Amino acid sequence: MKFLSDIEIAQACELRHITEIAKTAGIDDKYLELYGNHKAKIDYNLLRETEGAPGKLILVTAINPTPAGEGKTTTTVGLADGLKKLGKNVMVALREPSLGPVFGVKGGAAGGGHAQVVPMEDINLHFTGDFHAIGAANNLLAAMLDNHIQQGNALGIDVKRIVWKRCVDMNDRQLRNIVNGLGGKMQGVPREDGFDITVASEVMAVLCLASDILDLKARLGRMVVAYTYDDQPVTAKDLKADGAMAALLKDALKPNLVQTLEGTPALVHGGPFANIAHGCNSVMATKIAMRLGDYTVTEAGFGADLGAEKFLDIKCRLAGLRPDAVVVVATVRALKNHGGVPKAELNNENLAALEAGMPNLLRHVSNIKDVYGLPCVVAINAFPTDTAAELKLVEDKCRELGVNVALSEVWAKGGEGGIALAEEVVRLCNSENNFRFAYDTEDSIEKKLTDICQRVYHADGVTLTAGAKKQMQQLEAQGFGKMPICMAKTQYSFSDDQTLLGAPEGFTVTVRNLKVSAGAGFLVALTGDIMTMPGLPKVPAAEKIDVDENGKITGLF
Repeated sequence: MKFLSDIEIAQACELRHITEIAKTAGIDDKYLELYGNHKAKIDYNLLRETEGAPGKLILVTAINPTPAGEGKTTTTVGLADGLKKLGKNVMVALREPSLGPVFGVKGGAAGGGHAQVVPMEDINLHFTGDFHAIGAANNLLAAMLDNHIQQGNALGIDVKRIVWKRCVDMNDRQLRNIVNGLGGKMQGVPREDGFDITVASEVMAVLCLASDILDLKARLGRMVVAYTYDDQPVTAKDLKADGAMAALLKDALKPNLVQTLEGTPALVHGGPFANIAHGCNSVMATKIAMRLGDYTVTEAGFGADLGAEKFLDIKCRLAGLRPDAVVVVATVRALKNHGGVPKAELNNENLAALEAGMPNLLRHVSNIKDVYGLPCVVAINAFPTDTAAELKLVEDKCRELGVNVALSEVWAKGGEGGIALAEEVVRLCNSENNFRFAYDTEDSIEKKLTDICQRVYHADGVTLTAGAKKQMQQLEAQGFGKMPICMAKTQYSFSDDQTLLGAPEGFTVTVRNLKVSAGAGFLVALTGDIMTMPGLPKVPAAEKIDVDENGKITGLF
């Protein structure tokens, strides 16, 4: 039997006109800005002008990712469709995909099988142009910074202490480290530089955390781009760039409305990477979804040690959100991979390897329950190769922690396959909730780093390099010490070493660089060998993507 690919399933779906989806969500026409028949932007004034108590907020997170796949977005979409089948008024709030993974290794981020947001080709490619606007705003600031130096450097910027990089939304290792300004006096001041991928830009984080256009402009103005010869931070506002940047971003700030394959309204907006940024969709989209729906299902990137930690400790803290339930997604295949089984052998039943990999799942579940005080359920994203004995082992181990397991069959069955998970989520939303953060922002930077590493990663502690210690002292002296921490760490392990799978112990996390994202409102701690500009693999996914004479796209997944 031949299974249809994700893009074939999406292209076979008859989409409803976006005005029908808006009507389903209760969005008045005056707030709708159409981008064709199946996409629209929502005027952010809806949030200010619409009354009503917010609905329940459900976070979908996962175990540490593996080559076997986990299906977090697929589960998010299928859960929302399952809630809809239960008669609930539900909204989805997702991140926008980055072109880097789409053309690289991971592929798109619109879900899979019969649990997708559509039009998947548009969402995975240019969509409504938000990322291009973010890149343009980021690079305008870079151009104004270099121009200021070229035109006399009235602010006294130390060219060797510029911390702002240009960006492009593509995996391009060639741009990690460059030298620019070559060619003579009129071509600029020669200096070492580099590019970040757009999703790692602070402009992306600012857009995702802004509450309105004025807050966006204020956050843009606070972004630190360089330091002077006497160690004073230079901001975008000092360069008079904040107004023009906000003008470029005024439409990008508006959330995007699309639909699931089953017609559930979905807001897809913003998309910072969770391993190098805070990894959550925009606050504005989440709050609009919560205002419109009785249940909002959202996700955070990668495993719960990264995306969920930042969702809870950064996004919820800064935006005043309080989740009602958490879903931790896993697959039997991925757990066996954590237990030491190579990808080629994951289809075979292997209870010993599954049991060896279970601690990864159990640690994430324990963190959600015991560190953050939130009710949670484990969703096993079903594969045809899963055996009854393997599924029972997962269920038994989770029940020992007092957590239920729901089999999610949304990839094959859509919302119908998510009803059991939806029923458990509804129950959890009405259960005891003792939500708390993993650390106190009033503590020192080192104490906050230690709390994250020990309480969430279960490390022995944290080690700061000599350079990171100096940066920490400078940041505290400059008044940035009371901000939350955004950890930049490998997504593949609880540790900063991607080869340590499962639930490693006896390790120390090394922080090699600390910097402030003053506009976003957090400090970034870079660990291990994490990079802010990925590279393409030996065989990029882009090689399989094509378009025919009718404009039909193939090869996206």
